[in-house]
Amino acid sequence: MEYIVQTQELTKQYGQRAAADRVSMHIAKGDIYGFIGKNGAGKTTTMKMILGTCFPTSGSIELFGKPADDAARTRIGSLIEDPGLYRHCTAYENMRRFALLWGVDYKEIDPLLQLVQLADTGKKKVREFSLGMRQRLGIALALLGNPELLVLDEPVNGLDPAAIKLVRDVILQINQERGVTVLISSHLLGELSKLATRYGIIHLGRLVDEVSAEELEGRCTRTLDIRCRNIEIAQRTLAERFGITGCSVQGDLLRLTQWQAETDQINQALVEAGAGVCDLHVSAADMEDYFIERIGQ
Repeated sequence: MEYIVQTQELTKQYGQRAAADRVSMHIAKGDIYGFIGKNGAGKTTTMKMILGTCFPTSGSIELFGKPADDAARTRIGSLIEDPGLYRHCTAYENMRRFALLWGVDYKEIDPLLQLVQLADTGKKKVREFSLGMRQRLGIALALLGNPELLVLDEPVNGLDPAAIKLVRDVILQINQERGVTVLISSHLLGELSKLATRYGIIHLGRLVDEVSAEELEGRCTRTLDIRCRNIEIAQRTLAERFGITGCSVQGDLLRLTQWQAETDQINQALVEAGAGVCDLHVSAADMEDYFIERIGQ
């Protein structure tokens, strides 16, 4: 697997407090890596170390398969905290100023403004933009120079649902159509779940888990829990009537992870067979439950 970002035991110490504590993360080419954690968990500090704007106390960073250096970081676009826009300028004027600073061809400007749906803002000054418009302009600026990796720190924080969807659509488009790898942080798991192909969960500076979207979905499985007085009758009935085998048994509880029949049909069959059903319900461990479990709260 080709990794765009790898960190090993990456640590940033402020006095006695570790803002990032031995973080070892792995971001593969083409990933949308959802960096999830509560406010103050260490997301921004880790991102700043990757970008070279904050120096680690210890540990190492590899970018594009080599030790991180300034040359590698020219292949990264980023939006960390406030975009730092010229508020008295238009969207185009902002793009032109940054393109000049970074030595980027002005021909990139119009397509990027179209991408983030700001091409029709004309002479409107950035000070008149909504928060969502400023965030989208920040993303357009981060895309100047055709970066291979885009680092976004809480890009939808404080936005309304319509603005969140616009930002989300832009991120998906640049990932799918341009092949840009994305590292995006948030404390909003529901929003990341609509984007991420892989997750890193950070808590109190420690990376407590890395998991693909597919693995996470598998760990958040729906189960049918049946509590009954006669487990043997229940197991036999499930096998004979519905072809359900391999149920897990915990005392008087049967737990099914795969079933096709409607739950009312299963309940009726068990009652008629004399299994003595006391309780039957479907439970689902969702992503939020998993996240809370991983951070131990």
